[in-house]
Amino acid sequence: MKQVFVTYNNIISALGFNTNANIENISKEISGIKKVNDKHLLQQPFFSSLIDTDQLDASFEKIGDPIKYTRLEKMMILSLSDVINQSQVPLDHKTGLVISTTKGNVDVLDENSKFASERAYLSELGKQIQLFFGIQNEAVVISNACVSGVLAVSVAKKLIDSELYDHVLVLSGDVVSEFILSGFQSFQAISNAPCKPFSKHRTGINIGEAAASVLVTSTSTNISEDAVQILGDASCNDANHISGPSRTGEGLYRSMASAFQEAGIKTDTIDYISAHGTATNYNDEMEAIAINRMDLAEVPLNSLKGYYGHTLGASGLLETIIGMQSLYHNTLYASYGFDELGVSESINVIEKTTAKTLQYFLKIASGFGGCNTAVIFKKVME
Repeated sequence: MKQVFVTYNNIISALGFNTNANIENISKEISGIKKVNDKHLLQQPFFSSLIDTDQLDASFEKIGDPIKYTRLEKMMILSLSDVINQSQVPLDHKTGLVISTTKGNVDVLDENSKFASERAYLSELGKQIQLFFGIQNEAVVISNACVSGVLAVSVAKKLIDSELYDHVLVLSGDVVSEFILSGFQSFQAISNAPCKPFSKHRTGINIGEAAASVLVTSTSTNISEDAVQILGDASCNDANHISGPSRTGEGLYRSMASAFQEAGIKTDTIDYISAHGTATNYNDEMEAIAINRMDLAEVPLNSLKGYYGHTLGASGLLETIIGMQSLYHNTLYASYGFDELGVSESINVIEKTTAKTLQYFLKIASGFGGCNTAVIFKKVME
């Protein structure tokens, strides 16, 4: 199998419009989650991390007409534009495009939307991105609940392993909409305060919005200083329930076990775990159980949901990029909002941002429908 690297990256979020701005805020333990009172989205006030609309349009005007594109498309195009400019990757037949999202342009189905309802099709989202950049290959769209972002990295790796492409641009995003908020509200999962992943005092989820992008490549001659190598990846569905995770963490455990087998390393090699950590009772408990089953209980772990909320299809890729920065800066970032452990199994939640030499990290994610994904990364440059 080829060596596959994750390199040049960008994050568009409430914490900034590039990766450096996001890391600067996270390193200062600044959260993008604020109280929002917008009855067009939800009848009662809620906590969320929202991208400033005026800043988004002003930034987009530098590369295109903001009137022609949906909110999500503008976020995604801005993010990918930065990665293409940084990497100078050729947009030819050997460069693929993978897009991950859970709901895409679902907000165009609102009564007041100026866009045709056909824009809500995920294939149409892919087409808009492909045409904007003039990418030769049709986009592969991954929509597998909340593992979509990190699963897209795995799919990109497999496309390169199969020698279909030399490079794959991976782009993720989701927006906060009335549809998404009402759905999580129906589960009684929305927190009335900033979320507290893995905490005894957690009361549920915050929904956020973001776009993130990376270049996945088999070429080691043109990679960024923060690049990582993908050592192993795996996905497993626990087939437990349409929305509830396995009580034993079976699917996540098997995903991790398979990823370690492919990577050919032992669990004590891992320096850091980037958890899913939604701050819901069942998800946090399931992750803690699966992590213990893999003998990873002592490994430093964080959830980034306290900074961004749950950005759905963007979360896995966004959190992979932050993991890359952790390795590059040799820094463990605090799990924002955590106070007292609230899961039955012991896990090593990072309570304070700390300097530490790092080389390997594990990214895990789980989602509705029983899906689970695990990917192991290694720092490339020392």
